[in-house]
Amino acid sequence: MIHKIRTSLTSSVSLLLISMGMYACNTSEGTANTSHDQGEVISSDSLLNLVQYQTFQYFWEGAEPNSGMARERIHMDNIYPNHDKNIVTSGGSGFGLMALVVGIDRGFVTRAEGLERFERIVGFLEEADTFHGVWPHWWDGTTGKVKPFSKKDDGGDLVESSFLAAGLLTVRQYLNEEDDRETELIKRINTLWENMEFDWHTRDGENVLYWHWSPNYGWDMNFDVRGYNECLIMYVLAAASPTHAVSEAVYHEGWARDGIIARDTTYYGLRTILNHYETNDSPVGPLFWAHYSYLGLNPTTLKDKYGDYWKLNENHARIHYRHCVENPNDYEGYGEKCWGMTSSYSMKGYSSHRPDRDLGVISPTAALSSFPYTPKESIEMLKFLYQEADTLVGKYGPYDAFSFQHKWYLPRYLAIDQGPIPVMIENQRTGLIWKLFMSAPEVKNGLNKLGFTYE
Repeated sequence: MIHKIRTSLTSSVSLLLISMGMYACNTSEGTANTSHDQGEVISSDSLLNLVQYQTFQYFWEGAEPNSGMARERIHMDNIYPNHDKNIVTSGGSGFGLMALVVGIDRGFVTRAEGLERFERIVGFLEEADTFHGVWPHWWDGTTGKVKPFSKKDDGGDLVESSFLAAGLLTVRQYLNEEDDRETELIKRINTLWENMEFDWHTRDGENVLYWHWSPNYGWDMNFDVRGYNECLIMYVLAAASPTHAVSEAVYHEGWARDGIIARDTTYYGLRTILNHYETNDSPVGPLFWAHYSYLGLNPTTLKDKYGDYWKLNENHARIHYRHCVENPNDYEGYGEKCWGMTSSYSMKGYSSHRPDRDLGVISPTAALSSFPYTPKESIEMLKFLYQEADTLVGKYGPYDAFSFQHKWYLPRYLAIDQGPIPVMIENQRTGLIWKLFMSAPEVKNGLNKLGFTYE
């Protein structure tokens, strides 16, 4: 049963719209629809500013107040089935740190305000539960104590921690070494980064990284991370660590599976470049694979002996677009203006959406976080959401997912879906986060060590 709600723009957003000469979108009560009559057309540039501002606010105004960290989810209907709304997320907070940099640079908040938030987050991380320097997936934001993601997932989560570390390194590169206060924060971030024991997660020296370790269950989850999926950033950072680095063999034998990663296929007339089947049992993965590692890693000229990472991600996004345009399942609403699938909420709970496993659910982050790869197609999706289907947009930007086919949506957000939107849009507009992250000397060392080329 669809939740009938009324969405509205906050006064702060309205002021932003007025300052930009934009017409504030009104929203109406009812189910997901495409029939809203927009009186004026908002410019593409202003729409980009607006969606960046709103999604940034998820991590600013919507943050858990004690820690400053990103809440795992925010439900505007205030319904949290079996979930504490004060649970904060490591990976989502990493994306949020990058979003905060975008917000400061765009003037959504002052640098002084942003610095205070960075200090609060770093202070929380210094005291919160860690496991061999690696953070858990979730904490209680009010106490810093681990909140198990599942029964045995109550310890270090190296993938989510890598997303967080990428955010911290981006902040570090943004800070001013000539300012005493910012220099002190740089030192504190370096300590957190250097404490991460990537080598511990090789499980006594195996040539692969393991996702989880628990003080109560050890390696029982037994999840060795092999590509291709969203985890490239973990292997780059593991090679880059100044204190607990792993060898090149961990990347080539573990992640790349002795070259099996390069066995691509053709889907919707496009090469997948790398092998999605081995980790996904599917020709192509959900679109977050093209986002999470590449919020910081600049794929535009990134290559190694296995693939061209720009073509990989561009084709990945275009495969999803072509699927929605061709619409083989004849789902209502799919087309040139409404496309994109990733892991998100659905009528059946959290689900992984992709062309060969399509429930009729569109996830806005899929298209909006693909702006660098599909700028024309992504702007059409953005215009559609704000000018034709604005009941699907709320305080923190587009809601997580919707289905016209099933007449379904919920006024709910997830940190890992909202975070990539302002960051990847900024990378398309200015390249800011790519420039900052790629400027880190350790990142360059890690990429060089693994045989990557980049400009």
